[in-house]
Order: sequence, then C-alpha cells, then structure tokens
Amino acid sequence: MSLMPLNENMSASVIARFLKSQGVDRIFALCGGHIMPIWMRVDAEGIQIVDVRDERAAVYMAHAHSELTGKLGVALVTAGPGVTNAMTGIANAHVARASILVLSGLPPRQQENRGALQDIVHTDLVQSITRYARTVRQSSLVLQELDEAVSRARGVGGEPGPVYLDFPTDVLRDEVPKVIQMEEHFRPKVLRPILPHMDDVTAAIEVLLSAKKPLVISGRGARGAHKELCEFLDKLGGAYLDTGESKGLVPDSHPAVVAAMRGKVMGDADVIVTVGRRLDFQLAYGSPSVFGSAKFVRIGDIPTEVRDNRRGDIEINANPAKTLEAINGLIGDRKSSADREWIKALREKHEERAQRLSESMATAPSDAEGRIHPNRVLAELQKHIGEDGVVVADGGDFLAFARVGLNAKNYLDPGSLGCIGIGTSFGIAASLACPNKDVFVATGDGAFGFNAMEIDTAVRHSAPVLIVVANNGAWQIEVHDQADTHGKVVGTKLQVSDYAQMAKSFGMYSERVSSVDDLPGAFDRAMKNRPALLDVLVTPDAKSSDAKTGLAWVPDLQALAAWDDAEKAWRQN
Repeated sequence: MSLMPLNENMSASVIARFLKSQGVDRIFALCGGHIMPIWMRVDAEGIQIVDVRDERAAVYMAHAHSELTGKLGVALVTAGPGVTNAMTGIANAHVARASILVLSGLPPRQQENRGALQDIVHTDLVQSITRYARTVRQSSLVLQELDEAVSRARGVGGEPGPVYLDFPTDVLRDEVPKVIQMEEHFRPKVLRPILPHMDDVTAAIEVLLSAKKPLVISGRGARGAHKELCEFLDKLGGAYLDTGESKGLVPDSHPAVVAAMRGKVMGDADVIVTVGRRLDFQLAYGSPSVFGSAKFVRIGDIPTEVRDNRRGDIEINANPAKTLEAINGLIGDRKSSADREWIKALREKHEERAQRLSESMATAPSDAEGRIHPNRVLAELQKHIGEDGVVVADGGDFLAFARVGLNAKNYLDPGSLGCIGIGTSFGIAASLACPNKDVFVATGDGAFGFNAMEIDTAVRHSAPVLIVVANNGAWQIEVHDQADTHGKVVGTKLQVSDYAQMAKSFGMYSERVSSVDDLPGAFDRAMKNRPALLDVLVTPDAKSSDAKTGLAWVPDLQALAAWDDAEKAWRQN
C-alpha cells in the first residue's frame, strides 16, 4: 500500500477545513479504518484529537465541551460498533439539548449490503435521538450536508441537539469539485436571538406584578441570562429555585434563593415563571396536585420549554435573556405585589436548613466499621471548589448527595435521561476546555465503572481533573430499594475494589482514603498532583434523598412518592 497523498480537495480534507471554519479546535474520537481519512485530515488542519477508550466517552466529552464553551462539540467514531457504542451518549445529548456533531464512516458503496465489515444502517439507529441524521453518498453533497447538520445542531430554526452524519469510505477519498466548494458553506452561522413580542412582555408584567407569591424556576435556557435573571428577581421580589440545568446561575447569597424549601414554595406559589425550563418529572410535570392553582408564565427559546405538560397563561417563545431584559426595562420603578413577609420567612427557613445541612455534612459520623459518610467527603470537596471551580456530579445514588451538598458556579450532571457513568468523561473535557479552572468529578463506584478506563485518556492528555470515587461496593440506591420493598438484595452488590491501585497502574496520582481524618491531607495532595483520583471508602448505610423519596421504585404517576400520593388524591377529586 502506498502512502495516501494529502489532497486538499478530498472529501475528508473538506470536512476537516469545514470544522476548522466553524471554530472547532478539539474533537473527541476513537480511531477506526472507516474514518481514517477524516482522522488524518483533522490532524493536518491542526485540530486537537482527544483519543478516548470508548466511543460513548467521546460523545460525553463533546457534550461537556459544548456545554462549557458554548461551541459545537464534535465526536468522531468508526462504523458499526463505534456508532452503537456512541448511542447512549447521543441519547443523553438529545435529552439535554446539547449542540454536538457526531461523524462516522461506512463501507465503500460497492460493498454495501453484501456483508461488509461493520455494515449496518446507522441512520436508522440514531434517527429518533438526533435533530438530523444522514448518509452522504456523493462527495458533491459533503459541504451542503455539513452546513445543514451544524445549523440543526446549533438550533437554527428549531431545538438544538445532536446531529449525525456518516460517509462511505470511498466518498471520503473522492474529490469535491473545487467549483462547488463555495465560501457560503464554510461561513460560520451567526445565531441571532429570538426577540420577544412586546405585547407578550406587557401582558406578562401585569401577571407578574400582581402576584403575591411568585416563584421563578430556571433551566437550560437561562444559562446566558445571569445578569438579567438576577435583576428580574430583584424587581419581582419573589422566590427562586434552580435545577441541575442551571445550578450556580444565581448565587446562594441572593435573597430570592430558597432551595432548601423547594417543596413548600412549589405548593405556596400563585404564579410560576419558568425560564428556559421544561416541566418534566423533576418538576412534577407542572401538576396542580403539586403547584395548586398557580398561573404559569413560560419563557423559552424552544417550544418544549414553553408549552410542555402545562400551558402558560403567558407564553413567550423567545430568547430568555432578551425577554427578561425587556421585562426589566418595562417594569422600571413599578413595585410588585409580592408578599415580602412570605419570601422573608422562606429565606430564613432556607438559611436555617442550609446551615444545618452544612454543619451535619461537616460532622456526619462514620459507621461502626469506620467507613466515611458521603456527606463528609462532599464537605471536604466543597472546601476546594473556590469561586470558579467546575463540578461534575455523576449519576447514581452519590448524585443525590452531591446535588444537595455541593455548590458551584459551574455545575454539570447527567440531566434528566439519568445516565450514569458520565463523570470521568465530562471531567476530562471540562478540564481541557477550562484549563484555568479547577475541575472536580464526584462519582460513585458503580458510575465510575462505566468509563473508568478513561483515566488513561486523562493521563495521556494531561487533563488536570480530580476524580473522587465514593466507594461503597454497591449499586446502593437499588440495594436500599430491594431491602425495603422486597426484603431481599439481588444482584446489586459490587466488590469494594481498589480504584486507587487501578489509577496508579495508568500513571495517575491516586490515594485510597479509609479514615475521615485522612480526608483533608488526601485532598491537598491530590490537588497538587492532578490528574488525580481519590478512592474513598464510604458507608453503604447512608440513605440519600432519592432513596428515601421513591425515585428508586418508580411510582405510577409521579417520580416521587409524596407527589404520587398527591397526584392520585387530586385525580380522585
């Protein structure tokens, strides 16, 4: 075989140049023969390839990269099992509405449907979890398809999310006629915010200012609206709840923050304002059984954040930052009708509970065998996050502790698909995307196992991440559910494996921590030697909020047992 010459007009070269033109400076990938032409041309363009150990990790990393940078995330995976391995990552990005492009290959066209190596119809598999999925069988269509795919991924004219393209390998080697390599297809898309209609803004203001107990709930769509949201909360004088999609957006010091009173404020409120947030299972689907007779004002730049499950008395399908800016401007010096005593009492109770939580976390006792309470681990981690740290909370039982116990300006978790095993991959991508910020991964041993091999990726790419594994040797939320509901534990115990030794074998700094007294020193040493892993032996006896509330046993109508009971009672009336 002779060396393949670097031909600037090859489809693979055009793909690489296109990615460069879109501001892509890093892709996440696992190599294979069907994508080799793209791989080599991407490298030739000076785009960094973060080569991973599993395709699912590549997509997770592209997802985290997009979330933290606001840019397009790109994953490159090979045909057949490369694509099927990637599908969970694509599905997670689909639910999270993350702007990622997944590229793959196919056997040459003359080998299609003949039993070629890795010959399956990828687009049929990913159609339902992407915004766009196409096979490009002609080199003349490469740029056109890339342009359309990226537009869909960025949400131009619709909902952002993952897109997918694949190319037969012979197409990647074919030339794209120079005459059709038009500049228009290389030109980056300028995303113009959707502006609100002023009639809607005026109508919203009248509802908002008349509310006695207004509650604002933020989500994904509010991320670019920190300044406008805080000003809005000041003018409204109501209560505020974040969600995993917007954690850290409003500082805990703001008087509207009442996260520790979540259940009460949801039931008290007479007007609910959603800002870029779906009313999914985490918000009881907006049910009157939880929210009572409250009116809804819904603001979002995509339809699913405006009218899913509950229609709003006011619905504004526009950019949240621009909408809040317009509302703030028109309110001016007008005073809201918000009950100041109500929000003051909620805030005081929130602060009391938050203080008690902080104290209890710092003093949570170890069990009879000396195994550390998860909250002690999180309390120590919190000391190191700082003003601008990035926290990745992985799925599983430990997420329930972390969701409550950790505060960070920059926070990522699996989202509402409930994936576990995103932590290490998200953390690596975050530490590469944000080299000037400290990045922490909080994960349980079960979740860590999904992508544990990516510690090799972290070492090879010098990704300065600190991974904290809460090791209790079990799928603990399921253990509690089985013991409480069925009186028997089946197939949910793991070994208490030595993950520190595993990390050492890949050249990562690591320590096993078995005593609470050793936590401070271990964290200090790990921070100085990143990438690093702390394998912390935690008690399996501690019950998370998710284990207590019914999330594990999946009630019929709502995610949580209390909500489910309320829903059943409401439906019987």
